[in-house]
Amino acid sequence: MDNPLAGSPGESSDEALAARAASGDREAVERLLVHHQPWIFNIAMRMLWRRADAEDATQDILIKILKGLGTYRGQSAFRTWVYRIAVNHIIDMRQQDWRIAAPRRSFDQRTRMLAELPDADWPDPRTVPVPFEILVEEAKIGCTMGVLLCLDGRQRLVFVLAEILGATDEVGAKIVGVSRANFRQILSRARRDLYQYLNGSCSLVNPACECTCARKARGFLAKGFLDPERLVFTAKRRQQVRDVVRARADELTRAYETFGANVFHDHPFYECRDAAAMLRKALATLSPDLVT
Repeated sequence: MDNPLAGSPGESSDEALAARAASGDREAVERLLVHHQPWIFNIAMRMLWRRADAEDATQDILIKILKGLGTYRGQSAFRTWVYRIAVNHIIDMRQQDWRIAAPRRSFDQRTRMLAELPDADWPDPRTVPVPFEILVEEAKIGCTMGVLLCLDGRQRLVFVLAEILGATDEVGAKIVGVSRANFRQILSRARRDLYQYLNGSCSLVNPACECTCARKARGFLAKGFLDPERLVFTAKRRQQVRDVVRARADELTRAYETFGANVFHDHPFYECRDAAAMLRKALATLSPDLVT
């Protein structure tokens, strides 16, 4: 799968497709959406945590892109234009009492919340539809995805773009709207903050920690946070992030920070439950005078 966030656009770049799309080529429109939709969705998943919210946001973003196609003038790379629309939409969102640009909770609050989660016995295996190993994996991914929400919106966005989805500092800086040096600084702080928390709290990074995925899976089940009938983070698993995003050498990354970031490289690269239906719905909003 071609990663639109890594490196420089090739000869068959989105700019040519965008020009065709704006002149009325529906096939070009569909190719643009198919190319970028998975990456937009994976950004939204990690910024918002809830799959339904990420799907709704992705749908809204695709519609914004389609409605704005006629205004794209090539003053920036098409991918920069697309992902600026995407990240601005997500950062501006509010979810109940939480504004996405802010942390959902502090690292200290998360530590206390997990510490207070009681242990519980595993249910009778005959009463759950999936093996315990899947439930533990669901708990692991959901919990570590939740850790990202302890970063403020800009830190979270930079970490997702660069560390998880492989954006270069050149591409990422243009999407976020900061200098390359500032982008690297934000990324470094996010890596450091995440590693410090994980090293002090998570057995995936520090085996001496008491917080284990199996223990928390039991607690999540007991509290109803984990539903074996409706898996969110392990459902429709096709590939891991590390399978889709090529690893980058980064001389600014300390070894311990890389070790902490590897937790997130093991996450799935998510697919929408019905990507085709999402694309059809977005395409249905096209004005007849734009694309025929």
